Amino acid sequence: MTAHTEAAARPVRASADLADPRFWRLPAAERDAAFARLRDLDHPVFFTEREASALRPRRGFHALVRHADVVAAGRSPRTFVSGPGVTTPEPARWVRALFGDSMVNLDDPRHAQLRRVVSRAFTPRLVARVEEDIRATARRIVDDVAARRPGDFVAAVAGPMPYEVICTMMGIPEEPRRRILDLVDDATEHTGVRRRRLRVPGRGLRALARMQWLVAEVGRERRRRPADDLISALVTADVDGRGLDSRELGAFFSLLLVAGVETTRNAMAHGLRLLTGHPEQRELLMADVEGRIGGAVEEMVRHSSPIIQFRRTLAHDHEIGGHVLRRGEKAVLFFASANRDASVFADPDAFDITRSPNPHLGFGGGGPHFCLGAHLARQEMRALFTELLTRLPQVRAAGEPVLVPSSFDHRVRSLPFTF
Repeated sequence: MTAHTEAAARPVRASADLADPRFWRLPAAERDAAFARLRDLDHPVFFTEREASALRPRRGFHALVRHADVVAAGRSPRTFVSGPGVTTPEPARWVRALFGDSMVNLDDPRHAQLRRVVSRAFTPRLVARVEEDIRATARRIVDDVAARRPGDFVAAVAGPMPYEVICTMMGIPEEPRRRILDLVDDATEHTGVRRRRLRVPGRGLRALARMQWLVAEVGRERRRRPADDLISALVTADVDGRGLDSRELGAFFSLLLVAGVETTRNAMAHGLRLLTGHPEQRELLMADVEGRIGGAVEEMVRHSSPIIQFRRTLAHDHEIGGHVLRRGEKAVLFFASANRDASVFADPDAFDITRSPNPHLGFGGGGPHFCLGAHLARQEMRALFTELLTRLPQVRAAGEPVLVPSSFDHRVRSLPFTF
Protein backbone atom coordinates (compact mmCIF):
# COMPACT_ATOMS: atom_id res chain seq x y z
CA MET A 1 0.00 0.00 0.00
CA THR A 2 1.44 3.38 -0.97
CA ALA A 3 1.58 6.29 1.47
CA HIS A 4 -1.10 8.01 -0.62
CA THR A 5 -3.47 5.02 -0.49
CA GLU A 6 -2.81 4.50 3.21
CA ALA A 7 -3.67 8.15 3.99
CA ALA A 8 -6.84 7.99 1.92
CA ALA A 9 -7.95 4.77 3.65
CA ARG A 10 -7.85 6.31 7.12
CA PRO A 11 -11.11 7.65 8.58
CA VAL A 12 -11.37 11.43 8.48
CA ARG A 13 -13.25 13.31 11.15
CA ALA A 14 -15.80 15.50 9.46
CA SER A 15 -15.62 17.97 12.33
CA ALA A 16 -11.82 18.42 12.12
CA ASP A 17 -11.06 21.68 13.88
CA LEU A 18 -7.62 23.17 13.26
CA ALA A 19 -8.00 25.36 16.35
CA ASP A 20 -8.61 22.37 18.62
CA PRO A 21 -5.42 21.03 20.30
CA ARG A 22 -6.88 17.53 19.98
CA PHE A 23 -6.61 17.77 16.19
CA TRP A 24 -2.81 18.06 16.46
CA ARG A 25 -2.65 14.85 18.47
CA LEU A 26 -4.29 12.82 15.69
CA PRO A 27 -2.16 10.48 13.57
CA ALA A 28 -0.38 12.34 10.76
CA ALA A 29 -2.36 10.50 8.07
CA GLU A 30 -5.66 11.67 9.58
CA ARG A 31 -4.48 15.27 9.70
CA ASP A 32 -3.23 15.08 6.10
CA ALA A 33 -6.56 13.69 4.93
CA ALA A 34 -8.44 16.45 6.77
CA PHE A 35 -6.28 19.09 5.07
CA ALA A 36 -6.95 17.43 1.70
CA ARG A 37 -10.69 17.89 2.26
CA LEU A 38 -10.18 21.52 3.17
CA ARG A 39 -8.13 22.08 -0.01
CA ASP A 40 -11.08 20.82 -2.06
CA LEU A 41 -13.12 23.80 -0.88
CA ASP A 42 -12.99 26.95 -3.00
CA HIS A 43 -12.54 29.35 -0.08
CA PRO A 44 -10.76 29.54 3.30
CA VAL A 45 -12.49 28.10 6.35
CA PHE A 46 -12.81 30.16 9.52
CA PHE A 47 -11.95 28.47 12.82
CA THR A 48 -12.72 29.87 16.28
CA GLU A 49 -9.79 29.70 18.64
CA ARG A 50 -10.07 28.46 22.19
CA GLU A 51 -8.52 31.08 24.40
CA ALA A 52 -6.71 30.00 27.57
CA SER A 53 -8.29 32.80 29.61
CA ALA A 54 -12.00 33.42 30.01
CA LEU A 55 -11.21 37.13 30.27
CA ARG A 56 -10.06 37.28 26.66
CA PRO A 57 -12.58 37.56 23.83
CA ARG A 58 -12.72 34.60 21.51
CA ARG A 59 -10.93 35.11 18.23
CA GLY A 60 -10.36 33.01 15.19
CA PHE A 61 -8.51 32.67 11.91
CA HIS A 62 -9.02 31.91 8.24
CA ALA A 63 -7.09 28.79 7.21
CA LEU A 64 -5.16 29.15 3.95
CA VAL A 65 -4.43 25.55 2.97
CA ARG A 66 -3.95 25.58 -0.80
CA HIS A 67 -0.53 26.10 -2.36
CA ALA A 68 -1.67 28.99 -4.55
CA ASP A 69 -3.33 30.84 -1.66
CA VAL A 70 -0.32 30.45 0.66
CA VAL A 71 2.06 31.71 -2.06
CA ALA A 72 -0.22 34.64 -2.89
CA ALA A 73 -0.41 35.65 0.78
CA GLY A 74 3.35 35.39 1.22
CA ARG A 75 3.92 37.60 -1.80
CA SER A 76 1.37 40.21 -0.68
CA PRO A 77 3.02 41.64 2.45
CA ARG A 78 1.00 44.87 2.29
CA THR A 79 -2.22 42.89 2.57
CA PHE A 80 -1.08 40.06 4.85
CA VAL A 81 1.08 41.83 7.43
CA SER A 82 3.34 40.26 10.03
CA GLY A 83 3.52 43.12 12.51
CA PRO A 84 1.08 41.90 15.18
CA GLY A 85 3.01 38.61 15.31
CA VAL A 86 3.22 35.45 13.20
CA THR A 87 3.20 32.81 15.95
CA THR A 88 0.34 31.36 17.95
CA PRO A 89 -0.18 32.90 20.43
CA GLU A 90 1.07 36.26 19.26
CA PRO A 91 3.84 37.74 21.44
CA ALA A 92 2.58 40.20 24.03
CA ARG A 93 3.48 43.85 23.50
CA TRP A 94 5.46 44.03 26.73
CA VAL A 95 7.49 40.97 25.69
CA ARG A 96 8.37 42.62 22.38
CA ALA A 97 9.21 45.89 24.11
CA LEU A 98 11.48 44.10 26.56
CA PHE A 99 13.22 41.61 24.24
CA GLY A 100 13.02 43.40 20.91
CA ASP A 101 11.20 42.41 17.74
CA SER A 102 12.11 39.28 15.84
CA MET A 103 12.45 39.91 12.11
CA VAL A 104 9.57 37.52 11.43
CA ASN A 105 7.24 39.89 13.30
CA LEU A 106 8.24 43.02 11.38
CA ASP A 107 6.94 44.68 8.23
CA ASP A 108 8.68 47.04 5.83
CA PRO A 109 10.41 49.43 6.02
CA ARG A 110 11.91 48.22 9.30
CA HIS A 111 12.01 44.58 8.20
CA ALA A 112 13.80 45.49 4.97
CA GLN A 113 16.33 47.63 6.84
CA LEU A 114 17.24 44.86 9.30
CA ARG A 115 17.35 42.26 6.54
CA ARG A 116 19.81 44.43 4.60
CA VAL A 117 22.06 44.66 7.66
CA VAL A 118 22.03 40.89 8.08
CA SER A 119 22.36 40.07 4.38
CA ARG A 120 25.36 42.35 3.87
CA ALA A 121 27.09 40.87 6.92
CA PHE A 122 27.41 37.63 4.95
CA THR A 123 30.51 38.70 3.05
CA PRO A 124 32.08 36.31 0.49
CA ARG A 125 34.85 35.58 3.00
CA LEU A 126 32.39 34.74 5.78
CA VAL A 127 30.26 32.59 3.46
CA ALA A 128 33.33 30.61 2.34
CA ARG A 129 34.35 30.01 5.94
CA VAL A 130 30.82 28.93 6.91
CA GLU A 131 30.79 26.41 4.06
CA GLU A 132 34.04 24.88 5.29
CA ASP A 133 32.77 24.90 8.89
CA ILE A 134 29.66 22.99 7.79
CA ARG A 135 31.73 20.26 6.14
CA ALA A 136 34.10 20.08 9.12
CA THR A 137 31.20 19.87 11.59
CA ALA A 138 29.56 17.06 9.60
CA ARG A 139 32.84 15.12 9.57
CA ARG A 140 33.34 15.61 13.31
CA ILE A 141 29.81 14.49 14.18
CA VAL A 142 30.10 11.35 12.05
CA ASP A 143 33.51 10.66 13.64
CA ASP A 144 31.86 10.81 17.06
CA VAL A 145 28.94 8.61 15.97
CA ALA A 146 31.24 5.98 14.45
CA ALA A 147 33.21 5.77 17.72
CA ARG A 148 30.13 5.19 19.88
CA ARG A 149 27.18 2.86 20.09
CA PRO A 150 24.01 3.93 18.24
CA GLY A 151 21.47 5.79 20.34
CA ASP A 152 19.24 8.82 19.74
CA PHE A 153 19.71 10.41 16.33
CA VAL A 154 18.35 13.77 17.50
CA ALA A 155 20.74 14.06 20.45
CA ALA A 156 23.79 12.64 18.68
CA VAL A 157 23.46 13.98 15.14
CA ALA A 158 20.50 16.13 14.11
CA GLY A 159 20.68 18.46 17.13
CA PRO A 160 24.42 19.13 17.30
CA MET A 161 24.83 19.76 13.56
CA PRO A 162 22.86 23.04 13.12
CA TYR A 163 23.62 24.22 16.65
CA GLU A 164 27.39 23.92 16.28
CA VAL A 165 27.29 25.52 12.82
CA ILE A 166 25.30 28.53 14.05
CA CYS A 167 27.38 29.03 17.20
CA THR A 168 30.61 28.85 15.21
CA MET A 169 29.27 31.18 12.53
CA MET A 170 28.11 33.70 15.13
CA GLY A 171 31.34 33.46 17.13
CA ILE A 172 29.84 32.12 20.38
CA PRO A 173 32.65 30.91 22.69
CA GLU A 174 32.75 27.21 23.58
CA GLU A 175 32.10 27.67 27.29
CA PRO A 176 28.47 28.92 27.20
CA ARG A 177 27.28 26.70 24.33
CA ARG A 178 25.89 23.91 26.52
CA ARG A 179 23.98 26.41 28.64
CA ILE A 180 22.53 28.12 25.57
CA LEU A 181 21.29 24.82 24.14
CA ASP A 182 19.36 24.12 27.34
CA LEU A 183 17.92 27.63 27.18
CA VAL A 184 16.71 27.04 23.61
CA ASP A 185 14.69 24.02 24.78
CA ASP A 186 13.13 26.04 27.61
CA ALA A 187 12.38 29.01 25.37
CA THR A 188 10.50 26.91 22.78
CA GLU A 189 8.40 24.71 25.05
CA HIS A 190 5.30 26.90 24.49
CA THR A 191 5.10 25.88 20.80
CA GLY A 192 3.85 22.38 21.60
CA VAL A 193 0.22 21.45 22.11
CA ARG A 194 -0.56 21.84 25.80
CA ARG A 195 -0.13 18.67 27.81
CA ARG A 196 -1.40 17.81 31.26
CA ARG A 197 1.86 18.47 33.05
CA LEU A 198 2.22 21.99 34.39
CA ARG A 199 4.75 24.25 32.79
CA VAL A 200 6.94 26.39 34.97
CA PRO A 201 5.52 29.94 34.74
CA GLY A 202 7.92 32.33 33.06
CA ARG A 203 10.55 29.69 32.28
CA GLY A 204 10.47 30.41 28.56
CA LEU A 205 10.84 34.16 29.08
CA ARG A 206 13.66 33.71 31.57
CA ALA A 207 15.45 31.46 29.10
CA LEU A 208 15.00 34.02 26.34
CA ALA A 209 16.33 36.80 28.58
CA ARG A 210 19.36 34.72 29.51
CA MET A 211 20.11 33.92 25.87
CA GLN A 212 19.92 37.54 24.87
CA TRP A 213 22.12 38.60 27.80
CA LEU A 214 24.79 36.08 26.77
CA VAL A 215 24.88 37.21 23.15
CA ALA A 216 24.81 40.89 24.18
CA GLU A 217 27.96 40.23 26.21
CA VAL A 218 29.66 38.77 23.15
CA GLY A 219 28.42 41.69 21.04
CA ARG A 220 29.92 44.25 23.40
CA GLU A 221 33.23 42.43 23.30
CA ARG A 222 33.16 42.29 19.48
CA ARG A 223 32.54 46.03 19.24
CA ARG A 224 35.77 46.53 21.17
CA ARG A 225 37.69 43.72 19.48
CA PRO A 226 36.09 42.61 16.18
CA ALA A 227 36.78 39.04 15.05
CA ASP A 228 36.11 37.05 11.89
CA ASP A 229 32.55 36.05 12.79
CA LEU A 230 28.94 37.07 12.16
CA ILE A 231 28.42 38.91 15.45
CA SER A 232 31.37 41.17 14.66
CA ALA A 233 29.98 41.84 11.19
CA LEU A 234 26.52 42.64 12.56
CA VAL A 235 27.56 45.02 15.33
CA THR A 236 30.15 46.87 13.24
CA ALA A 237 28.08 47.03 10.03
CA ASP A 238 27.37 50.36 8.38
CA VAL A 239 24.21 49.77 6.37
CA ASP A 240 21.99 52.82 6.07
CA GLY A 241 24.29 54.31 8.69
CA ARG A 242 23.82 51.59 11.30
CA GLY A 243 24.53 48.06 12.55
CA LEU A 244 22.53 46.03 15.04
CA ASP A 245 22.18 47.29 18.60
CA SER A 246 22.30 44.86 21.55
CA ARG A 247 18.55 44.23 21.65
CA GLU A 248 18.32 43.67 17.89
CA LEU A 249 21.35 41.37 18.04
CA GLY A 250 19.71 39.37 20.83
CA ALA A 251 16.44 39.07 18.91
CA PHE A 252 18.28 37.97 15.78
CA PHE A 253 20.33 35.40 17.69
CA SER A 254 17.18 34.00 19.31
CA LEU A 255 15.57 33.73 15.88
CA LEU A 256 18.62 31.93 14.49
CA LEU A 257 18.66 29.46 17.34
CA VAL A 258 14.94 28.73 17.37
CA ALA A 259 14.39 28.81 13.60
CA GLY A 260 17.81 27.62 12.48
CA VAL A 261 18.35 24.87 15.05
CA GLU A 262 14.82 23.59 15.65
CA THR A 263 13.71 23.42 12.02
CA THR A 264 16.92 21.93 10.60
CA ARG A 265 17.16 19.43 13.45
CA ASN A 266 13.61 18.27 12.78
CA ALA A 267 14.11 18.10 9.01
CA MET A 268 17.20 15.91 9.49
CA ALA A 269 15.42 13.54 11.86
CA HIS A 270 12.45 13.24 9.52
CA GLY A 271 14.90 12.74 6.66
CA LEU A 272 16.46 9.65 8.23
CA ARG A 273 13.00 8.31 9.08
CA LEU A 274 11.85 8.80 5.49
CA LEU A 275 14.91 7.11 3.98
CA THR A 276 14.43 4.18 6.35
CA GLY A 277 10.72 3.85 5.62
CA HIS A 278 11.22 4.06 1.85
CA PRO A 279 14.02 1.59 1.02
CA GLU A 280 13.57 2.04 -2.73
CA GLN A 281 14.28 5.77 -2.39
CA ARG A 282 17.25 5.04 -0.15
CA GLU A 283 18.73 2.66 -2.74
CA LEU A 284 18.21 5.27 -5.43
CA LEU A 285 20.06 7.84 -3.35
CA MET A 286 22.87 5.45 -2.39
CA ALA A 287 23.48 4.72 -6.09
CA ASP A 288 24.47 8.36 -6.65
CA VAL A 289 24.73 10.31 -3.40
CA GLU A 290 26.49 13.33 -4.88
CA GLY A 291 24.11 13.59 -7.82
CA ARG A 292 20.85 13.05 -5.93
CA ILE A 293 21.44 14.51 -2.46
CA GLY A 294 20.13 17.94 -3.49
CA GLY A 295 16.79 16.53 -4.65
CA ALA A 296 16.61 14.28 -1.60
CA VAL A 297 17.01 17.23 0.76
CA GLU A 298 14.29 19.23 -1.01
CA GLU A 299 11.90 16.28 -0.76
CA MET A 300 12.72 15.73 2.91
CA VAL A 301 11.81 19.36 3.61
CA ARG A 302 8.63 19.20 1.52
CA HIS A 303 7.40 15.94 2.99
CA SER A 304 8.16 16.79 6.62
CA SER A 305 7.32 20.54 6.54
CA PRO A 306 9.37 21.48 9.66
CA ILE A 307 7.29 24.66 10.13
CA ILE A 308 3.59 23.84 9.91
CA GLN A 309 2.17 27.36 9.85
CA PHE A 310 2.64 31.08 10.31
CA ARG A 311 -0.13 33.62 10.75
CA ARG A 312 -0.73 36.99 9.18
CA THR A 313 -3.13 39.88 9.88
CA LEU A 314 -5.30 41.44 7.17
CA ALA A 315 -4.33 45.09 6.58
CA HIS A 316 -7.50 45.63 4.54
CA ASP A 317 -10.43 43.63 3.17
CA HIS A 318 -9.31 40.96 0.73
CA GLU A 319 -11.20 38.40 -1.35
CA ILE A 320 -10.13 34.77 -1.89
CA GLY A 321 -12.36 32.49 -3.95
CA GLY A 322 -15.35 34.77 -3.49
CA HIS A 323 -14.87 34.76 0.28
CA VAL A 324 -14.02 38.12 1.89
CA LEU A 325 -11.41 38.27 4.64
CA ARG A 326 -11.97 41.43 6.68
CA ARG A 327 -9.46 44.00 7.81
CA GLY A 328 -7.96 43.06 11.18
CA GLU A 329 -8.83 39.37 10.88
CA LYS A 330 -6.19 36.66 11.07
CA ALA A 331 -5.14 34.32 8.27
CA VAL A 332 -2.98 31.28 8.95
CA LEU A 333 -0.67 30.07 6.18
CA PHE A 334 -0.52 26.27 6.48
CA PHE A 335 2.73 25.38 4.73
CA ALA A 336 2.33 21.70 5.65
CA SER A 337 -0.97 21.57 3.77
CA ALA A 338 0.34 23.52 0.78
CA ASN A 339 3.19 21.01 0.47
CA ARG A 340 0.63 18.21 -0.07
CA ASP A 341 -1.47 20.06 -2.66
CA ALA A 342 -2.30 17.58 -5.44
CA SER A 343 -2.78 20.42 -7.92
CA VAL A 344 0.96 21.15 -7.61
CA PHE A 345 2.57 17.84 -6.54
CA ALA A 346 1.79 14.54 -8.26
CA ASP A 347 1.03 11.83 -5.65
CA PRO A 348 1.77 14.38 -2.92
CA ASP A 349 1.86 11.91 -0.02
CA ALA A 350 4.60 9.87 -1.68
CA PHE A 351 8.28 10.42 -0.80
CA ASP A 352 10.12 10.84 -4.11
CA ILE A 353 13.69 12.17 -4.12
CA THR A 354 13.55 12.62 -7.92
CA ARG A 355 10.53 14.93 -7.74
CA SER A 356 11.06 17.75 -10.22
CA PRO A 357 10.05 20.47 -10.16
CA ASN A 358 9.57 20.65 -6.41
CA PRO A 359 8.18 24.12 -5.57
CA HIS A 360 7.64 23.28 -1.91
CA LEU A 361 6.99 25.92 0.74
CA GLY A 362 9.16 24.38 3.43
CA PHE A 363 11.05 27.67 3.73
CA GLY A 364 8.01 29.89 3.45
CA GLY A 365 5.68 31.07 0.73
CA GLY A 366 8.00 33.53 -0.92
CA GLY A 367 7.98 37.29 -0.58
CA PRO A 368 10.11 39.37 1.82
CA HIS A 369 9.77 36.84 4.65
CA PHE A 370 11.21 33.90 2.74
CA CYS A 371 13.51 32.08 5.16
CA LEU A 372 16.81 33.94 5.48
CA GLY A 373 18.54 30.69 6.50
CA ALA A 374 17.22 28.47 3.68
CA HIS A 375 20.60 28.23 1.94
CA LEU A 376 22.35 27.45 5.24
CA ALA A 377 19.84 24.69 6.12
CA ARG A 378 20.21 23.10 2.70
CA GLN A 379 24.00 23.13 2.99
CA GLU A 380 23.88 21.53 6.43
CA MET A 381 21.52 18.77 5.35
CA ARG A 382 23.47 17.99 2.19
CA ALA A 383 26.78 17.86 4.06
CA LEU A 384 25.47 15.73 6.92
CA PHE A 385 23.62 13.13 4.85
CA THR A 386 26.48 12.89 2.36
CA GLU A 387 28.90 12.21 5.20
CA LEU A 388 26.56 9.73 6.91
CA LEU A 389 25.60 7.73 3.82
CA THR A 390 29.11 7.49 2.40
CA ARG A 391 30.86 6.60 5.67
CA LEU A 392 28.08 4.72 7.49
CA PRO A 393 26.03 3.28 4.60
CA GLN A 394 23.92 1.10 6.95
CA VAL A 395 22.69 4.07 9.01
CA ARG A 396 18.93 3.93 9.53
CA ALA A 397 16.17 4.60 12.04
CA ALA A 398 15.76 1.73 14.51
CA GLY A 399 12.23 2.57 15.63
CA GLU A 400 9.48 5.14 15.50
CA PRO A 401 10.23 8.78 16.34
CA VAL A 402 8.87 10.38 19.49
CA LEU A 403 7.02 13.44 18.22
CA VAL A 404 5.93 16.55 20.13
CA PRO A 405 2.29 17.36 19.21
CA SER A 406 2.28 20.91 17.91
CA SER A 407 0.34 23.11 15.52
CA PHE A 408 3.46 25.19 14.88
CA ASP A 409 6.40 22.91 14.14
CA HIS A 410 6.88 19.25 13.21
CA ARG A 411 9.16 18.53 16.13
CA VAL A 412 10.96 15.25 16.78
CA ARG A 413 11.96 14.74 20.41
CA SER A 414 13.94 11.57 19.78
CA LEU A 415 14.61 8.93 17.10
CA PRO A 416 16.48 5.67 17.79
CA PHE A 417 19.01 4.84 15.09
CA THR A 418 21.61 2.23 14.22
CA PHE A 419 24.41 1.78 11.71
